[in-house]
Amino acid sequence: MKIVLLDAKTLGEDLDLSALKELGELEIYQTTAYNETLERIQEADVVITNKVVLDQAIMSHTPRLKLICIAATGMNNVDVEFAATQNIIVKNVAGYSTNSVVQHTFAMLFYLLQQMSYYPQVAFNGAWHGSKIFTDISKPFYEISGKQWGIIGLGAIGQEVAKIASAFGADVVYYSTSGKNCDHDYPKVELNELLSMCDIISIHAPLNDQTQYLLNAHNLTLLKPNAILLNLGRGGIIHEGDLAMILDQKEIYAGLDVLEKEPIEPTHPLLKIRKNERLLITPHIAWTSKEARAKLLKGVVNNIKTFI
Repeated sequence: MKIVLLDAKTLGEDLDLSALKELGELEIYQTTAYNETLERIQEADVVITNKVVLDQAIMSHTPRLKLICIAATGMNNVDVEFAATQNIIVKNVAGYSTNSVVQHTFAMLFYLLQQMSYYPQVAFNGAWHGSKIFTDISKPFYEISGKQWGIIGLGAIGQEVAKIASAFGADVVYYSTSGKNCDHDYPKVELNELLSMCDIISIHAPLNDQTQYLLNAHNLTLLKPNAILLNLGRGGIIHEGDLAMILDQKEIYAGLDVLEKEPIEPTHPLLKIRKNERLLITPHIAWTSKEARAKLLKGVVNNIKTFI
Protein backbone atom coordinates (compact mmCIF):
# COMPACT_ATOMS: atom_id res chain seq x y z
CA MET A 1 0.00 0.00 0.00
CA LYS A 2 1.37 3.39 -0.99
CA ILE A 3 0.91 6.19 1.56
CA VAL A 4 1.69 9.80 0.63
CA LEU A 5 2.12 12.50 3.27
CA LEU A 6 1.77 15.85 1.52
CA ASP A 7 2.75 18.44 4.14
CA ALA A 8 4.91 16.84 6.82
CA LYS A 9 6.40 20.21 7.76
CA THR A 10 3.08 21.24 9.33
CA LEU A 11 3.40 18.37 11.81
CA GLY A 12 6.89 19.37 12.98
CA GLU A 13 10.31 17.88 12.39
CA ASP A 14 10.38 16.52 15.95
CA LEU A 15 7.53 14.08 15.30
CA ASP A 16 8.52 10.41 14.85
CA LEU A 17 6.79 9.09 11.71
CA SER A 18 8.01 5.51 12.05
CA ALA A 19 4.50 4.26 12.91
CA LEU A 20 3.36 5.35 9.44
CA LYS A 21 6.27 3.57 7.77
CA GLU A 22 5.12 0.30 9.31
CA LEU A 23 1.79 0.53 7.48
CA GLY A 24 3.05 0.64 3.91
CA GLU A 25 5.36 2.34 1.44
CA LEU A 26 5.54 5.89 2.81
CA GLU A 27 6.40 8.85 0.59
CA ILE A 28 6.94 12.10 2.49
CA TYR A 29 6.81 15.66 1.15
CA GLN A 30 7.55 18.55 3.48
CA THR A 31 5.23 20.90 1.59
CA THR A 32 3.07 20.54 -1.50
CA ALA A 33 1.71 23.27 -3.74
CA TYR A 34 -1.68 22.72 -5.36
CA ASN A 35 -0.14 22.29 -8.81
CA GLU A 36 2.15 19.55 -7.46
CA THR A 37 -0.57 17.55 -5.73
CA LEU A 38 -1.93 15.38 -8.54
CA GLU A 39 1.46 14.14 -9.69
CA ARG A 40 2.40 13.17 -6.13
CA ILE A 41 -0.78 11.25 -5.27
CA GLN A 42 -1.78 9.77 -8.63
CA GLU A 43 -0.61 6.28 -7.61
CA ALA A 44 -1.42 6.59 -3.89
CA ASP A 45 -3.77 4.33 -1.98
CA VAL A 46 -3.76 6.59 1.09
CA VAL A 47 -3.12 10.33 1.25
CA ILE A 48 -2.40 12.28 4.44
CA THR A 49 -2.96 16.02 4.29
CA ASN A 50 -3.17 18.80 6.83
CA LYS A 51 -3.79 21.88 4.69
CA VAL A 52 -3.20 20.72 1.10
CA VAL A 53 -6.47 21.00 -0.84
CA LEU A 54 -7.95 17.85 -2.38
CA ASP A 55 -10.84 18.85 -4.63
CA GLN A 56 -12.81 17.29 -7.47
CA ALA A 57 -10.22 18.27 -10.08
CA ILE A 58 -7.56 16.33 -8.14
CA MET A 59 -9.59 13.32 -7.04
CA SER A 60 -11.01 12.74 -10.52
CA HIS A 61 -7.58 11.47 -11.57
CA THR A 62 -6.60 9.27 -8.63
CA PRO A 63 -7.94 5.80 -9.50
CA ARG A 64 -6.12 4.00 -6.67
CA LEU A 65 -7.01 6.44 -3.90
CA LYS A 66 -9.18 4.81 -1.25
CA LEU A 67 -8.50 6.79 1.95
CA ILE A 68 -7.79 10.44 2.75
CA CYS A 69 -6.53 11.07 6.27
CA ILE A 70 -6.85 14.68 7.33
CA ALA A 71 -4.20 15.49 9.92
CA ALA A 72 -6.54 17.95 11.61
CA THR A 73 -10.11 18.25 12.86
CA GLY A 74 -11.40 20.65 10.19
CA MET A 75 -12.32 19.00 6.89
CA ASN A 76 -12.81 22.08 4.70
CA ASN A 77 -9.70 21.35 2.58
CA VAL A 78 -11.24 18.18 1.15
CA ASP A 79 -14.32 17.94 -1.09
CA VAL A 80 -15.94 15.30 1.10
CA GLU A 81 -19.11 15.01 -1.01
CA PHE A 82 -17.20 14.30 -4.21
CA ALA A 83 -14.92 11.86 -2.39
CA ALA A 84 -18.01 9.85 -1.40
CA THR A 85 -19.05 9.55 -5.06
CA GLN A 86 -15.63 8.04 -5.78
CA ASN A 87 -15.84 5.63 -2.82
CA ILE A 88 -12.95 7.45 -1.15
CA ILE A 89 -13.16 7.37 2.64
CA VAL A 90 -12.28 10.63 4.40
CA LYS A 91 -11.21 10.56 8.06
CA ASN A 92 -10.18 13.40 10.37
CA VAL A 93 -8.91 13.38 13.97
CA ALA A 94 -11.13 15.02 16.57
CA GLY A 95 -10.29 16.18 20.08
CA TYR A 96 -6.51 15.83 19.89
CA SER A 97 -5.73 19.52 20.51
CA THR A 98 -8.28 20.53 23.16
CA ASN A 99 -5.79 20.84 26.02
CA SER A 100 -3.27 22.64 23.83
CA VAL A 101 -5.77 25.22 22.54
CA VAL A 102 -7.19 25.86 26.01
CA GLN A 103 -3.68 26.40 27.39
CA HIS A 104 -2.83 28.82 24.58
CA THR A 105 -6.05 30.72 25.20
CA PHE A 106 -4.91 31.49 28.73
CA ALA A 107 -1.32 32.18 27.63
CA MET A 108 -2.61 34.88 25.28
CA LEU A 109 -4.96 36.23 27.92
CA PHE A 110 -2.24 36.56 30.56
CA TYR A 111 0.12 38.26 28.10
CA LEU A 112 -2.47 40.94 27.36
CA LEU A 113 -4.14 41.15 30.76
CA GLN A 114 -0.88 41.56 32.66
CA GLN A 115 0.82 43.88 30.15
CA MET A 116 3.63 41.36 29.68
CA SER A 117 5.05 43.12 26.61
CA TYR A 118 5.97 46.09 28.83
CA TYR A 119 7.63 44.65 31.92
CA PRO A 120 10.62 42.81 30.41
CA GLN A 121 11.61 46.07 28.72
CA VAL A 122 11.59 47.86 32.08
CA ALA A 123 14.12 45.37 33.43
CA PHE A 124 16.42 45.33 30.40
CA ASN A 125 16.42 49.01 29.43
CA GLY A 126 17.36 50.26 32.90
CA ALA A 127 14.05 51.95 33.66
CA TRP A 128 13.45 49.84 36.77
CA HIS A 129 16.91 50.59 38.14
CA GLY A 130 16.48 54.27 37.38
CA SER A 131 13.14 54.48 39.18
CA LYS A 132 14.83 53.95 42.61
CA ILE A 133 11.80 52.03 43.95
CA PHE A 134 11.17 48.31 44.20
CA THR A 135 8.04 48.16 42.02
CA ASP A 136 6.54 49.59 38.85
CA ILE A 137 2.78 50.06 38.71
CA SER A 138 2.69 52.38 35.73
CA LYS A 139 0.88 49.70 33.67
CA PRO A 140 -1.99 48.49 35.88
CA PHE A 141 -3.32 44.98 35.31
CA TYR A 142 -6.48 43.28 36.45
CA GLU A 143 -7.59 39.99 37.97
CA ILE A 144 -9.78 37.46 36.19
CA SER A 145 -11.81 36.99 39.35
CA GLY A 146 -15.06 38.89 39.19
CA LYS A 147 -14.78 39.60 35.47
CA GLN A 148 -17.41 38.67 32.91
CA TRP A 149 -16.08 36.14 30.37
CA GLY A 150 -17.99 35.59 27.16
CA ILE A 151 -17.41 32.51 25.03
CA ILE A 152 -18.42 32.40 21.38
CA GLY A 153 -18.79 28.72 20.50
CA LEU A 154 -19.28 26.46 23.52
CA GLY A 155 -18.06 23.20 22.03
CA ALA A 156 -15.47 20.91 23.62
CA ILE A 157 -12.77 23.59 23.71
CA GLY A 158 -15.15 26.36 24.77
CA GLN A 159 -16.46 24.22 27.62
CA GLU A 160 -12.94 23.58 28.93
CA VAL A 161 -12.15 27.30 28.76
CA ALA A 162 -15.39 28.01 30.64
CA LYS A 163 -14.47 25.51 33.35
CA ILE A 164 -11.03 27.04 33.94
CA ALA A 165 -12.32 30.62 33.68
CA SER A 166 -14.89 29.75 36.35
CA ALA A 167 -12.13 28.31 38.54
CA PHE A 168 -10.37 31.70 38.32
CA GLY A 169 -13.57 33.33 39.54
CA ALA A 170 -14.92 34.66 36.25
CA ASP A 171 -18.64 34.75 35.50
CA VAL A 172 -19.11 32.91 32.20
CA VAL A 173 -21.78 33.52 29.56
CA TYR A 174 -21.85 32.19 26.01
CA TYR A 175 -23.26 32.76 22.54
CA SER A 176 -24.22 29.80 20.36
CA THR A 177 -23.23 30.43 16.74
CA SER A 178 -25.58 27.67 15.55
CA GLY A 179 -28.45 28.66 17.82
CA LYS A 180 -28.85 25.01 18.80
CA ASN A 181 -26.26 24.64 21.56
CA CYS A 182 -28.44 25.52 24.54
CA ASP A 183 -28.13 22.79 27.17
CA HIS A 184 -25.37 24.16 29.43
CA ASP A 185 -24.91 25.39 32.98
CA TYR A 186 -23.86 28.85 31.77
CA PRO A 187 -26.25 31.63 30.74
CA LYS A 188 -26.84 31.85 26.99
CA VAL A 189 -27.00 35.42 25.65
CA GLU A 190 -27.28 37.13 22.29
CA LEU A 191 -24.10 38.25 20.56
CA ASN A 192 -24.50 42.00 21.03
CA GLU A 193 -25.26 41.53 24.71
CA LEU A 194 -22.16 39.38 25.14
CA LEU A 195 -19.94 41.91 23.37
CA SER A 196 -21.20 44.83 25.40
CA MET A 197 -21.17 43.18 28.83
CA CYS A 198 -17.99 41.07 28.85
CA ASP A 199 -14.46 41.99 29.96
CA ILE A 200 -12.93 38.96 28.25
CA ILE A 201 -14.27 37.35 25.07
CA SER A 202 -12.84 34.20 23.52
CA ILE A 203 -13.85 32.65 20.22
CA HIS A 204 -13.81 28.85 19.81
CA ALA A 205 -16.19 28.45 16.87
CA PRO A 206 -15.79 26.99 13.37
CA LEU A 207 -15.88 29.15 10.25
CA ASN A 208 -19.11 28.74 8.30
CA ASP A 209 -21.91 30.81 6.81
CA GLN A 210 -23.14 31.76 10.28
CA THR A 211 -19.73 32.90 11.57
CA GLN A 212 -18.11 34.59 8.53
CA TYR A 213 -17.30 38.15 9.69
CA LEU A 214 -19.44 37.58 12.77
CA LEU A 215 -17.47 40.38 14.44
CA ASN A 216 -17.17 43.52 12.35
CA ALA A 217 -17.25 47.32 12.45
CA HIS A 218 -20.92 47.31 13.45
CA ASN A 219 -20.54 45.30 16.65
CA LEU A 220 -16.86 45.61 17.61
CA THR A 221 -17.69 49.14 18.75
CA LEU A 222 -19.82 47.56 21.49
CA LEU A 223 -16.73 46.26 23.32
CA LYS A 224 -16.08 47.77 26.73
CA PRO A 225 -12.95 49.86 27.34
CA ASN A 226 -10.03 47.51 28.23
CA ALA A 227 -11.94 44.48 26.96
CA ILE A 228 -9.80 41.60 25.70
CA LEU A 229 -10.86 39.74 22.55
CA LEU A 230 -9.24 36.37 21.75
CA ASN A 231 -9.73 34.38 18.55
CA LEU A 232 -8.75 30.73 18.85
CA GLY A 233 -11.40 29.57 16.40
CA ARG A 234 -10.85 30.39 12.74
CA GLY A 235 -9.66 33.38 10.79
CA GLY A 236 -12.53 35.08 9.01
CA ILE A 237 -14.79 35.10 12.06
CA ILE A 238 -13.44 38.59 12.80
CA HIS A 239 -13.23 41.16 10.01
CA GLU A 240 -9.55 41.95 10.49
CA GLY A 241 -9.58 45.32 8.72
CA ASP A 242 -12.39 46.47 10.99
CA LEU A 243 -10.54 45.19 14.06
CA ALA A 244 -7.40 47.10 13.05
CA MET A 245 -9.43 50.30 12.85
CA ILE A 246 -11.10 49.74 16.24
CA LEU A 247 -7.78 48.94 17.97
CA ASP A 248 -6.49 52.39 17.07
CA GLN A 249 -9.73 54.13 18.00
CA LYS A 250 -10.62 52.48 21.28
CA GLU A 251 -8.61 51.03 24.17
CA ILE A 252 -9.34 47.37 23.66
CA TYR A 253 -6.94 44.44 23.33
CA ALA A 254 -6.90 41.50 20.93
CA GLY A 255 -5.10 38.16 20.76
CA LEU A 256 -5.30 36.30 17.45
CA ASP A 257 -3.92 32.83 16.80
CA VAL A 258 -5.77 32.53 13.49
CA LEU A 259 -6.11 34.85 10.51
CA GLU A 260 -8.29 34.80 7.41
CA LYS A 261 -5.22 34.28 5.21
CA GLU A 262 -2.20 32.43 6.57
CA PRO A 263 0.66 33.14 6.70
CA ILE A 264 0.04 36.83 7.31
CA GLU A 265 0.62 39.22 4.40
CA PRO A 266 3.24 41.98 4.92
CA THR A 267 0.58 44.54 3.97
CA HIS A 268 -2.00 43.28 6.47
CA PRO A 269 -3.79 46.20 8.19
CA LEU A 270 -3.16 44.67 11.63
CA LEU A 271 0.59 45.08 11.08
CA LYS A 272 0.10 48.80 10.53
CA ILE A 273 -1.84 49.79 13.65
CA ARG A 274 -0.38 52.58 15.77
CA LYS A 275 -1.28 50.96 19.09
CA ASN A 276 0.48 47.63 18.48
CA GLU A 277 0.90 47.02 22.22
CA ARG A 278 -2.82 46.26 22.19
CA LEU A 279 -2.39 43.31 19.83
CA LEU A 280 -0.84 39.85 20.12
CA ILE A 281 -0.63 37.65 17.02
CA THR A 282 0.68 34.09 17.15
CA PRO A 283 1.14 32.05 13.93
CA HIS A 284 -1.65 29.46 14.31
CA ILE A 285 0.18 27.53 17.02
CA ALA A 286 -2.54 26.91 19.62
CA TRP A 287 -3.01 23.32 18.41
CA THR A 288 0.71 22.46 18.26
CA SER A 289 1.83 21.29 21.68
CA LYS A 290 4.14 18.30 21.49
CA GLU A 291 1.48 16.16 23.15
CA ALA A 292 -1.27 17.32 20.78
CA ARG A 293 0.78 16.54 17.67
CA ALA A 294 1.62 13.10 19.04
CA LYS A 295 -2.11 12.45 19.61
CA LEU A 296 -2.81 13.68 16.09
CA LEU A 297 -0.32 11.28 14.53
CA LYS A 298 -1.68 8.42 16.64
CA GLY A 299 -5.17 9.27 15.38
CA VAL A 300 -4.02 9.22 11.75
CA VAL A 301 -2.28 5.87 12.27
CA ASN A 302 -5.40 4.42 13.90
CA ASN A 303 -7.55 5.65 10.99
CA ILE A 304 -5.29 3.86 8.52
CA LYS A 305 -5.23 0.69 10.64
CA THR A 306 -9.04 0.72 10.83
CA PHE A 307 -9.23 1.11 7.06
CA ILE A 308 -6.83 -1.79 6.55
